[in-house]
Amino acid sequence: MRLAGAHAVVTGGGSGIGAAIAGSLAREGARLTIVGRRLEALEDTAARIRCGTRGEGASAGSIFVHSGDVTDWTDVERAFRAARDANGPITILVNSAGAATSAPFQDVTLEDWRSTMAVNLDSLFTCCRLALPDLLLGKNGRIVTIASTAAVKGYSYSAPYCAAKHGALGLTRALAAELARTNVTANAVCPGFTDTAIVADAAARIRSRTGRSEDEARAALAAFNPQHRLIEPEEVASAVAWLCLPESQSINGQAISVAGGET
Repeated sequence: MRLAGAHAVVTGGGSGIGAAIAGSLAREGARLTIVGRRLEALEDTAARIRCGTRGEGASAGSIFVHSGDVTDWTDVERAFRAARDANGPITILVNSAGAATSAPFQDVTLEDWRSTMAVNLDSLFTCCRLALPDLLLGKNGRIVTIASTAAVKGYSYSAPYCAAKHGALGLTRALAAELARTNVTANAVCPGFTDTAIVADAAARIRSRTGRSEDEARAALAAFNPQHRLIEPEEVASAVAWLCLPESQSINGQAISVAGGET
């Protein structure tokens, strides 16, 4: 219960990495607000945490869910206001909402580019900007952004995503420098290919384009990891929880890869 008294807001918390992070922070005793587009998925995540499904303990004092679009300033403003009303000032912000697409660069449209930037980069500006006044008031303010190994290297057929994630890491480092003399830290966690719906979609695209089997497609993605396996969401969540602990105050401006040595 090392985060007792903290209020963590997790975006993209309805599934995958975000849901695992929500469970990890709840086990440490944080009051929790989970934000995402799909209310039913958010409620399912909250129910699993409460009942201890998948080992996610039911120790959190309060779990609040709010549906909203992180690319929309008004939606985020409304969500954070409701979060404060439910659980008090925000002391931890975890930017986990994101989306990935894949296409040759010559086929990328301006709409593709802008939509990828909106969810993976613009949303970070919105969430960090609106949470910062609260974060500065608390004893141990934390910003943790899920940035991907695409923040530190390039991948073919993923130009918009890589550009957005590089931007996410740049924003993280800028905030870390600017806020270094405050109580707030800003860090990025950079997972490799993780066993989530995003990887399932990527495997489906590989199958459709190459004729490989599902197992072969998943193995191709796992091969990026020197350990030749997909990362589990709970591994990413553990890194995030560690960064949120009071004793992690000196960890600032870092890009922490959870990728088996890929980067």
